Amino acid sequence: MNTRTLDAIFTPETLQQIFPKERTNDFFEALFGDADDGAYDIELAYGGVTGNNLTMELKLHERPGCCLACNLTQGLPQVFSRHPIINVKGIVAEVDKLLADNASCKEWSLGYTEQRQKDMHIIPINITLE
Repeated sequence: MNTRTLDAIFTPETLQQIFPKERTNDFFEALFGDADDGAYDIELAYGGVTGNNLTMELKLHERPGCCLACNLTQGLPQVFSRHPIINVKGIVAEVDKLLADNASCKEWSLGYTEQRQKDMHIIPINITLE
């Protein structure tokens, strides 16, 4: 599968349909009882493909006046992998639909939290394609 095809499939608009901005507030509402208590906003992004490994990213953007501390985000892959509002399994199912005849998603796992910038961390969704 070539990069141009994937770039055309995983547009910012399409990724926002899969993981709408409102889902962050829904997550914090369920977790804390108030969406305003969340320290970050979550965005789905396309991370790239290497061989038969596709990477999607859950980008955590620090909210103004909040702190995106490492101790807050390191345990999130385990939480996100099971949380019904984040719904990683559903994200992968939507990615599978978008790939259509080009490939299919065989299995997935969440990687470790990575700090890309002071105010932005990512959690990779590693997808094996077949």
